[in-house]
Amino acid sequence: MFDAIGRLFAAPQSSHLRDDPKLAVAALLVHLAQVDGTVDDVEKQAVRGALQDFYGMDEEAVRELIREARRSDADAVDFYRFTSVLKQLDDKARLEIIRMMWQVVFADGKNHELEDNMVWRIAELIGVSARDRTTLRKQMARSGK
Repeated sequence: MFDAIGRLFAAPQSSHLRDDPKLAVAALLVHLAQVDGTVDDVEKQAVRGALQDFYGMDEEAVRELIREARRSDADAVDFYRFTSVLKQLDDKARLEIIRMMWQVVFADGKNHELEDNMVWRIAELIGVSARDRTTLRKQMARSGK
């Protein structure tokens, strides 16, 4: 706990993170994939696929983005550094971020309560309504993606 508090005051936030929604989304997806304590190959693929599809990136660019996202996530003390940049995006982009999150949640066919809670918190922080979040959850649960 003290280490996290120390990092909050000692480490300046990277300015490129605040300006890079791709890195913020990737960090949230990486965190989400591991929030239940296990990350299997299907979840890793869901993260890669979501980023590739949404941003039109090639495999190498996505691998580098995920490496950077893991470092950013490890340094983060909360979600604010990620959600503050995403809150500025338009409604369509913010809805897509929540859709990607549900895609990762349901990739392994399970919905752990910690995953559900994280998506709820991120949706609230970036201004996606409970109705839209729930609709996207149902769509992704049915599609099995």
